[in-house]
Amino acid sequence: MAVATTKSDMLDSTFDVDKLTFEIFSILENKFLFGGCENPKLSLPQNNQQILTKNVTESKVRILSIDGGGATDGILAAKSLSYLEYCLQRKSGNPNASIADYFDVVAGSGSGGILAALLFTRGKDGRPMLTADGALRFLIENRRKLNQSPRGIIRRIFRQAKVEKLFRATFGECTLKDTLKSVLIPCYDLSTRAPFLFSRADALEMDGYDFKISDVCLATSVDPMVNGAVEMRSVDKKTKIVAVDGGIAMNNPTAAAITHVLNNKQEFPLCKGVEDLLVMSLGGGESDLGLENLNSTPARFVRVAGEGASDMVDQAVSMAFGQCRTSNYVRIQANGIIGKKQIKSEKRTNILAMTEEMLEQKNVESVLFKGKKIAESTNLDKLESFGGELIKEQERRKTSILPTVVLKQGSPSPRTSSATTLSTSSSC
Repeated sequence: MAVATTKSDMLDSTFDVDKLTFEIFSILENKFLFGGCENPKLSLPQNNQQILTKNVTESKVRILSIDGGGATDGILAAKSLSYLEYCLQRKSGNPNASIADYFDVVAGSGSGGILAALLFTRGKDGRPMLTADGALRFLIENRRKLNQSPRGIIRRIFRQAKVEKLFRATFGECTLKDTLKSVLIPCYDLSTRAPFLFSRADALEMDGYDFKISDVCLATSVDPMVNGAVEMRSVDKKTKIVAVDGGIAMNNPTAAAITHVLNNKQEFPLCKGVEDLLVMSLGGGESDLGLENLNSTPARFVRVAGEGASDMVDQAVSMAFGQCRTSNYVRIQANGIIGKKQIKSEKRTNILAMTEEMLEQKNVESVLFKGKKIAESTNLDKLESFGGELIKEQERRKTSILPTVVLKQGSPSPRTSSATTLSTSSSC
């Protein structure tokens, strides 16, 4: 018996064809844009009722941002990352899981830039140069060398020479092209009187923007009040900058990292807004600068200005995330004022105990038009929860049809050209 075809049936059939057509052309477009690489995930789903956009819109770009300076000189951030890496290993069942495996972008300023370099520079085995625990040990063991403020020109020169030697011994000839993910590290360039952002993406575009990692770490951490500026050149010697502390340019680089992702459609083609981001921002603790004394040194005023700017960035970013700020944006910061001299004079075991105490504090959240409030969860709770979200995103990418991240790839050092290719792995 024949069944009459109604207008509604015809519309439903047309709609199904349109969905299938959309899926087909999306896959063809993806293969065309990303070099026609063979990827089993780019095959058509067996059931044409699956909506392609569902998997696409659920994926999120993962950003890690690390403040410079602060009372702990990066040790609080390093301890946070050590705990987060432990969470990721435990939740994923992979004892070798690293921070670099679960973030697509890292931005770090000052000591945060050094941390970013340690965790995201490619080692000899192709894995990150250091684990989070290793990076924590590096900052603790070298904290006096990195953050000392000696008096006298001669002592300052010797201190600067020691720091340069430390970075060269740690990173060797590695450059920005040798980083595993999208890396952003700022400094302030006195020659142009503007912020300069060392960027892996720019380095892969032009050798004139490729710098040695040792020089990048020096540029972002040099204290202008102690050592003045540092002159350096790109790998091809064509670009010269006169660098001072990244904290002067952007002590909290979170906003720069978000802007980089939202405006870089080549590497992050599916990211449309903050709802497509997962962001973790790490502070360094608020320091007791004694600014009630009007005779405070210029260095102290510079530091308090940097910490104030970090709080402003946190407020602005939190407001930009709106209703999803508690799920898509996490800020880890110590609540109270910490004596910086006390941190520097403490032994390693005591410093670790102090940072653990900071992580056990209740988390501080920015509230729309209402400043900040103390949340019920602690910093450790937030790290644990965010680690779960990172694991979910990693698993989601295994079933995603289109790649969330398409990072530029270049040949490792040594290199003779600036030729780049595109990697279309959806689990970047």
